[in-house]
Amino acid sequence: MAKAVLTISSKNYSSWSLRGWLLCKIAGLDFDERRQSIEDPNARAELLLLSSSFLTPALDHKGLHVWDTLAIAEYLAEVCPKAQILPVDRAARTHNRSVSGEMHSGFSNLRSALPMNMKAHFPNFRVWSGAKPDIERVTTIWRDCLARYGGPFLFGERPTVADAMFAPVCSRFATYNVALDSECAAYRDHILNWEPMLEWAEGAKVEPDEMEELDVEF
Repeated sequence: MAKAVLTISSKNYSSWSLRGWLLCKIAGLDFDERRQSIEDPNARAELLLLSSSFLTPALDHKGLHVWDTLAIAEYLAEVCPKAQILPVDRAARTHNRSVSGEMHSGFSNLRSALPMNMKAHFPNFRVWSGAKPDIERVTTIWRDCLARYGGPFLFGERPTVADAMFAPVCSRFATYNVALDSECAAYRDHILNWEPMLEWAEGAKVEPDEMEELDVEF
């Protein structure tokens, strides 16, 4: 049987590609990466938030083509049930879907004000006031989940869909030196030092592609 293939774009700039990749890792799926050049017009439109839909990442598995991170998450939950990328408990599973869906469809001010850039670090960055409510909402979600389920991941001892969805935010908070309370900072650091994130970050470091639009000197 042909191996699964995950199509991604930039490891440095694409938060959606990171989410899809982490979902496959959490699910334990054996897959190959297919890289889409960031010179591709559709890829650039997605990275610059100029596209109304996101077709990357996309997963090809057992003759099926699945795009959109939440669709990939639901598909992997079906085909890799032992991985428990969604919690077994119905209440926790519903909560997980809710916060993941909120991340998927919201936080537009945070996305535009703090673009994904894993290579960069702006220690004196001043967060635009429009992004502050988004940051506050993210940290509220984190504190609530950590208090309910005990950490170190959002829904307990094992990573789930929610962690894959919020992992790029952890990267953004580190890039732009966003001030966090100790609990949220500990979660951010746990995700950034999580083995799959370290692997992705190494790939981002050696990536030759650059996008001047996302490398602004703040």
